Amino acid sequence: MKTLSLIVAASLTVAASLQAADEVAVIETNKGEMVVEFWPDVAPKTVENFKKLAKEGFYDGTAFHRIIPGFMIQGGDPLTKDEANAARYGTGGPGYQIEAEFNDRKHTRGVLSMARSADPNSAGSQFFIMLGEAPHLDGAYTAFGKLIKGDDTLSKIAETPRTMGNDGAQSRPTERVEVKSVKIVPADEITKTSE
Repeated sequence: MKTLSLIVAASLTVAASLQAADEVAVIETNKGEMVVEFWPDVAPKTVENFKKLAKEGFYDGTAFHRIIPGFMIQGGDPLTKDEANAARYGTGGPGYQIEAEFNDRKHTRGVLSMARSADPNSAGSQFFIMLGEAPHLDGAYTAFGKLIKGDDTLSKIAETPRTMGNDGAQSRPTERVEVKSVKIVPADEITKTSE
């Protein structure tokens, strides 16, 4: 009976991973749309967390608050829903943290990864999308997906004018780059619409 329970549990885990791989995130911004695929094989809990937040509408109305050309764009902070919180951008989250799932996926253009503080297990909702290669992040940040559509939108966001950010770099956009919505949809819906 114990063996049967283990087989059933393993089958359910595989089925959940296959479903996650068959779904994509459509990130609609005021600069265009981006679509990312997920990597549940290397970061299943991170993928599950991102999808849960997206389905709850958590990301809707947030903004990309940190843009560093050649490096990455960062979003997912609920504090960015209100300009009055600008001094605190980059510090918000969902009220909990998730464990890191460091893996061997490289941080190259289009890779979706979790933002965090110095504590490896401090990620919550903030994520970033790579604009270039950053090998110093490999194995130190949880990469959990990759852009499959919308590289032109990613480039438009990267070209947004910036001023001094809370990180001490020219990273804060001078115009709002809004995340209108993040929707989780079956991957085949994207294939149909892009043909």
